[in-house]
Amino acid sequence: MQRSGAIGPSSLEQSDTSVAAPGAQAPLQANSAAAYADQAFLRAAGAPLVEGNSIRILRDAAENFPAWLAAIRAAQRSVFFECYIIDDDPVGREFIAALAERARSGVRVRLIYDWFGTPRGGWIRSSLEAAGATVRCFNPPSFASPFGWISRDHRKMIAVDGQVGFVSGLCVSAKWLGDAARGLEPWRDTGVEIRGPAVADLEDAFAQVWDATGADLLDEECTPLESIARAGDVALRVIAGRPESTGVFRLDQFIAAVANERLWLTDAYFVGTAPYVQALRSAARDGVDVRLLVPGSSDVPIVGALSRAGYRSLLEGGVRVFEWNGRMLHAKTAVADGRWARIGSTNLNVASWLHNYELDVAVEDEAVAKAVADMYEQDLAQSTEIVLRRRHWVRPRLAERRKRRRRAASGSAGRAAAGALSIGSVVGAALTNRRSLDATEANLLMYGSAILFAVAVVAFLWPKILAIPFAVIAAWIAGAMLLRAARLRRAPEPGPRKSDPDPDDTD
Repeated sequence: MQRSGAIGPSSLEQSDTSVAAPGAQAPLQANSAAAYADQAFLRAAGAPLVEGNSIRILRDAAENFPAWLAAIRAAQRSVFFECYIIDDDPVGREFIAALAERARSGVRVRLIYDWFGTPRGGWIRSSLEAAGATVRCFNPPSFASPFGWISRDHRKMIAVDGQVGFVSGLCVSAKWLGDAARGLEPWRDTGVEIRGPAVADLEDAFAQVWDATGADLLDEECTPLESIARAGDVALRVIAGRPESTGVFRLDQFIAAVANERLWLTDAYFVGTAPYVQALRSAARDGVDVRLLVPGSSDVPIVGALSRAGYRSLLEGGVRVFEWNGRMLHAKTAVADGRWARIGSTNLNVASWLHNYELDVAVEDEAVAKAVADMYEQDLAQSTEIVLRRRHWVRPRLAERRKRRRRAASGSAGRAAAGALSIGSVVGAALTNRRSLDATEANLLMYGSAILFAVAVVAFLWPKILAIPFAVIAAWIAGAMLLRAARLRRAPEPGPRKSDPDPDDTD
């Protein structure tokens, strides 16, 4: 059965007016359908549609890094820079040097890096603060937050002078450029350059995390929306994901539900939840061309294993799965029905959807969607399709897989958190028999079994080895909770926010 809904207001208008009564009521119903469509997207993504922008898609580090550096070096008023990883290598040092030069010239430079992604970021702080910039580290270890490491700032964005902004999946590291002398290919990744009113939303997104790391960003530091001129005709939404907000998760579910012709996904660390996998399977069974492109060799092997454990369910549901043949595929993109596209930092896994600060751009424009779709087809030409053959899906040749694994450099350890958060699905399914397991999940169950047997042996022979760490962790959590309670009791009552209505205002 073909779906009746398609992406975006225009498609809903066509569906609605096809059954509208003749006469003057048809335009009214069309407008109503457009309003409903916009409301649905707004509620799913939690982000308004911003018109009047221009978009330039940037492929890989070879296009992204030069554009970023050019914008930074041309900055006259402000640079807001937020990145999960900033490595102490030639690429990282070049960016920090460019930011320091602008700060010394009087430009307001604000930078946020994540402690988990950039654990040795002291050199960034010392270099930039000496030049007059302000640097903050997101969520460093704290006694008061034993499990704070779960929530990370995984965004990658730049906003310059309120005039140009960048959103991408790329971090500032030489890994993305590769090393021809050592035979290391560049990482495959995608970003966008934005000009127009949506840059104000990028600044607001930066302010969210800045405020979460210390004193709030002053209002006068952000660019007033009315001062940003239209730069084109592209409409887009800046989706600033926050822990527990689930904006991108709701949007991804919504797009999977309403896609009518095709839904093409690229993801670096795919560990799909049951609801999302079911949404993809339902779309495919409904005639939608659903494709998923993932790395053939991941820099975080456990996530690659978890991704492959879910192949059979996807393939049996009609979803086509492809593995990238290059060194590392790090892009996070989606394109649907030739009129909608998403590019940003959010991976299709629990860590990105529920626990991290993420940043994505959802574009409602046919030309942009076509460009993303064309790029996707180019990527498929360098990929291998996974197919079902009898009871098992067929992998690429083992020798080629090992060759690709050697080419893949060790990357962000933060991605391992996604695997840790999702591996329970396989173990839970084995214990509760709530779903059938695939042969590719056997290794995961064997590893889990071995770990549990080891724990059982230690518990029988040396119980103190387990009891003492448990007691330390319990005491740590208890102390952290008491500290948090004491701080809350001492904190003054919050005053009314600027957005709150005046209680004395009776108008």
